[in-house]
Amino acid sequence: MEAIFELIFNELRRSTSASEQNCREVAARLGTEVTRICQQSQRIQSLGDVEVWGAKLARHRLQQCLHYYHLRATMARLDLHSTLSAIVYRYIAPSRSSSAYQRRLTLIEDFLQGFYVEALTAFRREGANCETAPISPTYTPRTLLELAEFLSFTERYAKRRIPITNRNRQQLIILRAQAFIQQQPPETLIDMEQVADNGGVESSPQNMDEVLLQQVGEMMLFQEQGMNQQNQLRQSVINELIGYLEAHKQYDCVQYFVLRLNDSNTQEIETIMNLTPRQRDYLQQRFKYHLIRFALLHQWELVHEWLEAELDRNLGLRPQQWQTFLSRLDSNQQILLELKRQKLSDREIAQRLGWTVSHTQKQWFKLLELAWDIRNFLP
Repeated sequence: MEAIFELIFNELRRSTSASEQNCREVAARLGTEVTRICQQSQRIQSLGDVEVWGAKLARHRLQQCLHYYHLRATMARLDLHSTLSAIVYRYIAPSRSSSAYQRRLTLIEDFLQGFYVEALTAFRREGANCETAPISPTYTPRTLLELAEFLSFTERYAKRRIPITNRNRQQLIILRAQAFIQQQPPETLIDMEQVADNGGVESSPQNMDEVLLQQVGEMMLFQEQGMNQQNQLRQSVINELIGYLEAHKQYDCVQYFVLRLNDSNTQEIETIMNLTPRQRDYLQQRFKYHLIRFALLHQWELVHEWLEAELDRNLGLRPQQWQTFLSRLDSNQQILLELKRQKLSDREIAQRLGWTVSHTQKQWFKLLELAWDIRNFLP
């Protein structure tokens, strides 16, 4: 226990600007958790080298905690929220309409509110067992390091694997999501932002839920106000792509996309989506096909604006690349490019060139594909 504590404490002192006392308390709680796991895990005990495993677990806890710490408060909350949303996305769908994207987002938000409350309760309960830095029943993180500690705990808590049969285990958050969608409560959804603004609730027994929700709301508030224009464009592209995939009934591509947004690795994607490597590879190719059609045909203007590769910027090509691009166009494609610069509609362009609208769109797709290849593969 002492060696694990020193490892965590020294790294927190080196990698954060938190006070020594704050680092000491967080290190004590993380060390207690690691020690408990090493003592209770039959697998670790049977393998031997308990100290080695303890050090590995301690470094894993440190890595998680520092990940959220360095993201800072707002982005750390968003990161966790996005990670958990990706895990439960396929399990939470509106009844009778799996394509109702906005309704699904509302359900996910409602579910995660309750899950954050459960996680905070578990964090307080398990933290109370730390002898040197126990957590009180009303504890709320106040410093950036404490917030990072809680967020990393919540991620681990969500991913705990619970035995459901003799051989099968499932992540805790998935079990909670499945129960939630089967037993949706009729009461009104609680707005996290509104909860966070309703301060001054007394801690009487009948109001403990309100107090808990207020505290969780303060920590997990989804703050879109601070997003700059580039982030707003990115979010618009994400929303439009998900809407496009939903409209084409590519629901597994939606989940794959959300997991990729959260930097899930191949093994995590296969585990969460219950895919074999071959199935995952097929899904990846199908997603790539739809992504290309979305980016170069369905919403090319929005995507190119986000990439800062609009027509007014020569499709993001450098001067030499732009000359190479122009040299590869035939006379009709050059006219098409000029008419697009004039912001004519596809129907108007088709009339000018004597084409059908479908042929016009196909030719523009080829033109954008050529620009994409030159931009990404030519020096």
